[in-house]
Amino acid sequence: MTSNPANNGDDPQDPLSEMFAKFFGGGEGMDPAEMAKAAGLPSDPNMLAQMFQQVQAMMSAGGDGPVNWKLAHESARQVAASDNDPSIGANQAREVDEALRLAELWLDPVTDFEGTGLIGRAWSRAEWVEATLGTWKRLTEPVANSIAFALTSAMTEQVPEEMKEMLGGARSMLQNMGGALFGMQLGQAVGALAKDVVSSTDIGLPLAEGKMALLPTNMKAFGEGLDIPESEIRLFLAVREAAHARLFMHVPWLAGHLLGAIESYARGIHIDMSRIEEVARDIDPTNPESMQNAFSQGVFMPQRTPEQEAALLKLETTLALVEGWVDELSAAATANLPSSGALREVVRRRRATGGPSEHAFAALVGLELRPRRLRDAAALWAALKEERGLAGRDAIWHHPDLLPTAEDLDDPAGFSSRRQLLDASDAEVDEALQKLLSGGFDEPQAGKDSASGGESGDDGEPGTPGRDPKAPDA
Repeated sequence: MTSNPANNGDDPQDPLSEMFAKFFGGGEGMDPAEMAKAAGLPSDPNMLAQMFQQVQAMMSAGGDGPVNWKLAHESARQVAASDNDPSIGANQAREVDEALRLAELWLDPVTDFEGTGLIGRAWSRAEWVEATLGTWKRLTEPVANSIAFALTSAMTEQVPEEMKEMLGGARSMLQNMGGALFGMQLGQAVGALAKDVVSSTDIGLPLAEGKMALLPTNMKAFGEGLDIPESEIRLFLAVREAAHARLFMHVPWLAGHLLGAIESYARGIHIDMSRIEEVARDIDPTNPESMQNAFSQGVFMPQRTPEQEAALLKLETTLALVEGWVDELSAAATANLPSSGALREVVRRRRATGGPSEHAFAALVGLELRPRRLRDAAALWAALKEERGLAGRDAIWHHPDLLPTAEDLDDPAGFSSRRQLLDASDAEVDEALQKLLSGGFDEPQAGKDSASGGESGDDGEPGTPGRDPKAPDA
């Protein structure tokens, strides 16, 4: 483990090192154990020093912004490759490409959205990490920004008064520390997901925008225990991937809608320092992996505010609508596939409950990317198709204001009647606004003024510009 770089200036120690030195150096009247407890840190000076060196070594890997992305990338690749991640062979690439091409053809009769024209790809887990890390950055930076601020603020509040002045000069160091820890934890979560997902959109988000891809190694693991031919599993999952791709391509506002809900959630994050103290007790500074393991336990998981609950409800509802629409299309497109019904049920249960990797991501940022109400959403889309046809059902995606709400998922059959009332109300508002803009509301008032002989303004009576109404008749 590397140590701190030498300081060639007059001061032999950086502010944070000096703070720790005073923290445990027995300043007059100070009890190191009590001060460590107050700051939520281990009370053993040697343990703290080794832990601090380990964190600095992690930060030396480089980072820009609230997350050490180099560390996140390296950690994700390491976890993804930890359990046999073979390269994609020519036969696997051809099978995936053919499955996705056939999936596009099967989807044409069951949706009003046209095909994407995308080339199907077969990815290893490492390739999935490379292709999706940019989107993970967009997804988690709002959370990481809030965590970095909350972590620094919380530690500042916990540190004893006599050390706050010194801590002020080390705020950037604490923020870097938080970025390194978050990057390491994020890398572990993304790496775990890489070992579980079967496609680029498996968690309901366009993680690799503009691409359609399947992961043969994970599809094989998905099929273990199922008495279903591998070719049918591949084709069913290809239809789901192609359906996701169509939706996100033809509804350009949808990805931003989902990211906006995550950003709204992130604004309310705070840190529970007691949780950090609890995790810190389990760290063995002699074991390089101990800090990674400790901080993979959800140390940053926040308590939710009412605003965050509203953002999560919006996110969960939209994810359910996405998955419900894909579920309906996949069932219709694969109606002639013998295993379609069984595979549909397997996927429904898998998406609704989430796997260990999704739980790891939830522990990381405190939100779950699970469509709990997938079945309700699928029932709603099925009812809309029966009532409005394919074009009418898919037209719901034209604008976010048209999307069904959580209330609509409670009562799918009542969606149209509620929407008719809303449309009628909107029509009345539009009619009134058009009448106002055309001057329709001014005419009665003008007639009243004329009939009563009242003044019309400084310019005189209507039709006689500039004439004083009080002037005698000529």
